[in-house]
Amino acid sequence: MVNPIHLKTLLEVMRSGSFAAAAVHLGYTASAVSQQMSALERETGTTLFERSARAAVPTEAAVVMSRHAAKVLTDMDALLAAAARAEAGTGHELRLGIFPSLATFALPRLVGSPDWKDLGIDLKIFVAEPGQTIQGLRSGGELDVALVFQVGQGGLAWPGTVSRQWLGDDNFRVVLPEAWGIRPGAKVTAEQLSDMPWIMHHPGTPDALVIERLFASCSLHPRVAAYCDDFNASLEMAAAGIGAALVPELAMLNHSRGVVVLDVPEIRLARSIFALVINDRQGPRTRVFLDRLADVLEGISISPSPGPAPPPR
Repeated sequence: MVNPIHLKTLLEVMRSGSFAAAAVHLGYTASAVSQQMSALERETGTTLFERSARAAVPTEAAVVMSRHAAKVLTDMDALLAAAARAEAGTGHELRLGIFPSLATFALPRLVGSPDWKDLGIDLKIFVAEPGQTIQGLRSGGELDVALVFQVGQGGLAWPGTVSRQWLGDDNFRVVLPEAWGIRPGAKVTAEQLSDMPWIMHHPGTPDALVIERLFASCSLHPRVAAYCDDFNASLEMAAAGIGAALVPELAMLNHSRGVVVLDVPEIRLARSIFALVINDRQGPRTRVFLDRLADVLEGISISPSPGPAPPPR
């Protein structure tokens, strides 16, 4: 029998392009991903990857299987949703910790969907930064699930009693004051932004360390005009001409006028969004909830042109 977890891992390998990249998104080691793909090959009697010392290259069979896997997993989600509806009479409270920009732009889309009430999920929501919500997962805490983000590979630690599920990536974008006269879509290099005033994270925070290393790698030496960990405030200060900022897309869906959003090739950074779930709370409705939220995140995007209103952090 084919393990559905192995099918999900196959889809992520095909999406991200390598065992190592899939491992980062799924919270596994690259070795664990390789072992899962070997197990899937044994389960199906099919060679899915041509392995060499440098890489594992998908075969045509892997491409075909990934297409079928997507449908199988969708059907499984439908069955889980049906199971959730069958249990609706008993009621199910899901105590959810969530960070502000996800609560602002993604969660309302899910809760506002036509079939939300059919899932039989009663949310009790705690909006806070990841460090706070993770505390709620510890023994005797008030949460079942914490939705968190992580920039780079460090900065977060969680109890051994929880499992991690990757939901999506939230890409950072370079935001400049419109008053600087740079047009939307202009080709700008990191070197051209060096020595300009910037709005940066407070020194010493995990996000700040990752961004500082990224800037140093592309010889961008910002002149710090402000320290700010609130993306809403950063956007407003950028619009006022105080400085440039690095802001994730999710926090910019209704970003303020007065800024220009650019794609700077050397500045590639994303915060990965994860669900941390207490192991004994992973019921059908929790799984359906997280899968639906991942679908919402996949469908969210921003335009590079300024929008009408400021977002929350």
